[in-house]
Amino acid sequence: MKELQRKAALLGISLSEEQCRQFQIYFDHLIEKNKVMNLTGITEKDQVIDKHFIDSLMLAAKVDLTGKIRLLDLGTGAGFPGVPLKIAFPNLKVTLLDSLNKRIKFLDEVIELTGLEDIETVHGRAEDYAKKGKLRGEFDMCVSRAVANLSSLSEYCIPYLKKGGCFISYKSGNVEEEIQKAKHAILILGAKLEKVEEFMIPETDISRTFVIIKKTKETPNKYPRKAGLPSKDPL
Repeated sequence: MKELQRKAALLGISLSEEQCRQFQIYFDHLIEKNKVMNLTGITEKDQVIDKHFIDSLMLAAKVDLTGKIRLLDLGTGAGFPGVPLKIAFPNLKVTLLDSLNKRIKFLDEVIELTGLEDIETVHGRAEDYAKKGKLRGEFDMCVSRAVANLSSLSEYCIPYLKKGGCFISYKSGNVEEEIQKAKHAILILGAKLEKVEEFMIPETDISRTFVIIKKTKETPNKYPRKAGLPSKDPL
């Protein structure tokens, strides 16, 4: 993981030998489990480092991740970006939420093998855990690399935030049209578009975009709508 350590340093992130060891364990388990379940189509080590690990950590170049932050990774899949962020920033209190139980079991194994603390997994649908009395309004930050349109993702993610919290969507390609279509949803969910940050993954030709949305007031109780509607009929 020397290459990961070097590339993380380009982002201003200093990874200790112990953190590199945790990334190595994560990588090894990802590749091993990927033989029997679909976790990622990217398996070459240098590609995993660039397209999963460094891509996840790029957030630190745009957003302050120091201090006590409760972070939700919604639709976490194989743990991106939540697990790399937790390894690199032990101060984060991380919740990984996914609807597929076998992915959650994989993540539980990663957490046990790496010895990470203050990180939990939740198996369920985004619409269900955003209800009052569950995880609604509990987080300072919500991140998602899930493949969904920004309107749907906003309805899934914004209800989980405290007032003043931020939802950050990891995107690729041209997102301007998608952002324009999502502005109405963002407004009625009690938030505003804060900024859009474009970047290149260091030493590659891979471009990415962060769409950063700030919650300004409480989300109306009727959102998110019942399971399936945010995707089928975006606001």
